[in-house]
Amino acid sequence: MGSSVVPRKYPAPRRRARLLYENRISVYSFLVALPGLVVSAILVWMQAWSAGSRLSLIGMELFVWWLLALALQEQTTRPLQTLANVIGSLREEDYSFRARNAAPDDALGELSLEVNALADMLADEKVRTIEATALLQRVVDEIDAPLFTFDPASILRLVNPAGEHLMRQTKVQMLGRNVKELNLEQCLSAENESIVELNVNTSQARWLLRRSSFRQNGVPHTLIVLSDVSRALREEERKAWQRLIRVLGHELSNSLAPIKSIAGSLTSRVSALQMDPGIRTDLQRGLEIIETRSASLHRFLDAYRKLAQMPPPTMREVTLEPLITRVAALETRVEVRVERGPDLMFQADPDQLEQMLINLIRNAADAVLECSAGPPQPCPAQPKVGGVNVRWHVEPAQLALIVEDDGPGLSNPANLFTPFYTTKPHGSGVGLVLSRQIAEAHGGSIEISNRPANPGCMVRIVLPRSPLRSPATVHIS
Repeated sequence: MGSSVVPRKYPAPRRRARLLYENRISVYSFLVALPGLVVSAILVWMQAWSAGSRLSLIGMELFVWWLLALALQEQTTRPLQTLANVIGSLREEDYSFRARNAAPDDALGELSLEVNALADMLADEKVRTIEATALLQRVVDEIDAPLFTFDPASILRLVNPAGEHLMRQTKVQMLGRNVKELNLEQCLSAENESIVELNVNTSQARWLLRRSSFRQNGVPHTLIVLSDVSRALREEERKAWQRLIRVLGHELSNSLAPIKSIAGSLTSRVSALQMDPGIRTDLQRGLEIIETRSASLHRFLDAYRKLAQMPPPTMREVTLEPLITRVAALETRVEVRVERGPDLMFQADPDQLEQMLINLIRNAADAVLECSAGPPQPCPAQPKVGGVNVRWHVEPAQLALIVEDDGPGLSNPANLFTPFYTTKPHGSGVGLVLSRQIAEAHGGSIEISNRPANPGCMVRIVLPRSPLRSPATVHIS
């Protein structure tokens, strides 16, 4: 068996007992006065006085010395205690105390002056820190970009009002939850300064992610700032589609016009030729199809060329309720119910708003009719054909229009605003794109999602109540 080494224990060093500072002052004052007291006591004792008189005089001398020692101790320790209290208050971040008897050309007074100057400087620093913190908090609260901070455990520690609006939750509900519970994993996993699409509240926006690190109380934190770049990206897409439509429209129009003309000419010549009646009928039918489809494609391209350069909205006073009632009456295939809200007048282009509402209500009616025809998708169980609801509510700075339908809901929301994409047999894929461009030209937005409680789709249009200073040109994207 191996032997174990037992460490040798040494006795703890003893701390040398020291007198308190006040007691040392008393001892030093006694030692200073001791020679004089001894000499005085000897001289008094040598006098031819009675013993009681000599003892009384010596006792008086000791009493006077004691009073002088107390006065010396008081003059020495009291200012130091005051300075200690001032420094203690500074440590507790209470800057209201100041040292007394602060005067120049005095050792203790100069120390008091320096302590008071330090207190003034720390008080100013505290005020500036409070003001800077309040300014930073105000800036964080006022910026439109959602802002989040996470600790090393990926727990949310700070969120601004824009982040609350994005998540549609209050700060109290979000703080203390981890990144997975908030569905914000992409914010920590995606590359910095990349474009992300967050899976929160069916939001279809695209965000530029900026991520950085900072320390708070020595603990590293991650700062996430999101910038909505959806409109900027759509603007780039809009320009690309404009160029594409311009090029395709020019080339196809130049080709379709002679094709249609040649098809018409051949149709008339075939009628005069001697040939088998069956062959003649087939040729005529084929040429008619070519001529008809050429004319349809030409009209299709003309329509897209017009949509590619819509004029900017012409702002004027619009009364909300008559406009919605008038548009709802145009759809006769299904019941369109208008839930009347507060009426108001606001600045808008009524023609463009009517076109937007016509597109949205027509789409809602098409969805309801799909259910009534028995589509493969599940539809709400109801004894009769569903309908469309149109309602609105007014906020201090904006107006929100809601269009709801009793259809099957959204199956592929990712392609809702993709130009030329449609799931309808005879759709063009332009209606929703055009509606969004009209809303954005008015300074508003459109959100489309499935209804939370009932089957069907809900479209929410937000429009500002104040007029735009410079309305943007509406382009198809």
